[in-house]
Amino acid sequence: MPESLRSFIALSQDTPLIVGPRRNPPIASPAPHTSTEISLLTSVGFKSISSDYYAAAACKLQPDIVVGMADIPFGQETIGTKRKDKMSDRTEAWMRDIIAKRNTIPKGDAKFEIFAPILPIERDLQSWYLEHLVDDMIDHISGVAIYDAYLLDGLPDELQRFPRLSFHVPASPQELLRQISLGVDLFTIPFITSATDAGIALDFTFPAPVNRTQDHRQSLGIDMWSTEHALSVTPLLEECACYACTKHHRAYIQHLLSAKEMLGWVLIQIHNHAVLDAFFAGVRTSIETGTFEEDVTAFEAFYEPQLPEKTGQGPRVRGYQFKSDEHSKPEKKNPKAFKKFDEETLLKAAHGQQPNEKPAMRDVIDDEALVGLVGMDMQGGEIQLENLKIEDDTKA
Repeated sequence: MPESLRSFIALSQDTPLIVGPRRNPPIASPAPHTSTEISLLTSVGFKSISSDYYAAAACKLQPDIVVGMADIPFGQETIGTKRKDKMSDRTEAWMRDIIAKRNTIPKGDAKFEIFAPILPIERDLQSWYLEHLVDDMIDHISGVAIYDAYLLDGLPDELQRFPRLSFHVPASPQELLRQISLGVDLFTIPFITSATDAGIALDFTFPAPVNRTQDHRQSLGIDMWSTEHALSVTPLLEECACYACTKHHRAYIQHLLSAKEMLGWVLIQIHNHAVLDAFFAGVRTSIETGTFEEDVTAFEAFYEPQLPEKTGQGPRVRGYQFKSDEHSKPEKKNPKAFKKFDEETLLKAAHGQQPNEKPAMRDVIDDEALVGLVGMDMQGGEIQLENLKIEDDTKA
């Protein structure tokens, strides 16, 4: 149908479409949840979404999998026992709502699968919810959504057979491997995008390479902001078959980042997804051959335990990357695109002289200082600058 989400975002038919009530990692909301609604950040600010609205949206959007709405108060350091009881009660009621709504879909129409959320609290405090999940809803669910992978051992035996989707944020591929060893099947992996935003091209394989001599652990990624790539015509990874590696080289991608061209981050993101695809293909093969535990040990010994630190400026910040309190601040979230220079500085820039006196930039021509000079008429040897207004980003 033309109104389905898959058609709207042009997602291929072979890619599972999963809809959940909150992004991962979540943004803490200033408004608390109620018995019928959760508060979350949308494209138009913080909004309250009711269980009925969420269930109706699931029927309208036609995803493959819908994660049940869960009452999880993100952003709180400690959660009291009474609040945990409410989490269990509300989540149980909201699961009944989504099941009832799906049952109204006419026969013959596509129906989504439901993954039941497992709360990140002790089993004893959500035992009432888990009992109802097993006794009354088990025939209506197809999987479970996990918010704390280390609580998987506490799942009732009846739920152990279901696929597990993890919303437990992994900080590194090593953390992914630990969750796999605990029994997680599907993942949300925010570090792909955070690495891309930092200009980091991921560089790891599973199992780890063999017959390579080294006296230190290998980095998990390549910092494309480093000037050592400015003249390199090699791909991000020699053995990678992704579009970025087969069509472009490091010097070009490094130039795009330096010029703040969004294409640079797009190419790195394409590459990073290819690296994770190959990583999970290697995991599946390792499990099939029965060498997974040995391969995990070798991987942890071969690679650094954390991704490289960010050294350069990322792309323009998007709304979901702010903390809740940052939305109320009046100042701009991104630096201004242009700088303010006086007439003498602009004349120097026009002759190729460096207008920026910072020692670290003396050998670099600031192209932004030349913006606005192209196409201006020369009259009597003087440049007409009356209508040129360029602002200083150091005051942003």
